[in-house]
Amino acid sequence: MANECSVDAAALQLLNGTGSRRSGKKPFECAVCGKKFDRASYLDKHLRSHTGEKPFKCTVCDKKYSYEDSLRLHLRIHTGVMPFECTVCLKKFRIGSQLREHLKVHTGERPFQCTVCLKEFRKGSQLREHVRVHTGEKPFQCTVCKREFTIGSHLKRHLKMHTGEKSVACSVCNKKFRTSSTLKDHFRTHTGEKPYECAV
Repeated sequence: MANECSVDAAALQLLNGTGSRRSGKKPFECAVCGKKFDRASYLDKHLRSHTGEKPFKCTVCDKKYSYEDSLRLHLRIHTGVMPFECTVCLKKFRIGSQLREHLKVHTGERPFQCTVCLKEFRKGSQLREHVRVHTGEKPFQCTVCKREFTIGSHLKRHLKMHTGEKSVACSVCNKKFRTSSTLKDHFRTHTGEKPYECAV
């Protein structure tokens, strides 16, 4: 009877996902990539990275997300909640990782170094993009005109030329622009700022 009870308890722990973490076992395996998990719920979550399923929808703008946490972070755009504040300049951020990245501006920390030219970067993603300057790799291609880009954001900006999309709006007059740099130039018409001086 005691043996029967321990088997049932172990089975229950496996179903709940409570026993596998303590034992270090990962019995739930992804059939697509072979990655293993200690809980069935973690495997379910992971599977969305393969299926592209996005069951969590923003009720404000209808944007969809694969994970509930991602939706929660997104909602801060609408609510304006920025709980992470820089103690140096008091700038606020929605996500803790954004604050950690920002702090490198003040510390001057650039932990990622190019092995070719020794240039240093604050972010690993910046280094990865930079390395393509040396390799000539352009992994992002426009589906319309086949032009290739080293950086994904450059392709995104380029695509707006084909679609005519103007997604960046002026907070003063609501005029829309394709890029934030164009908006920045436009904004000076409201502020009167003239950063460029004629030397003649």
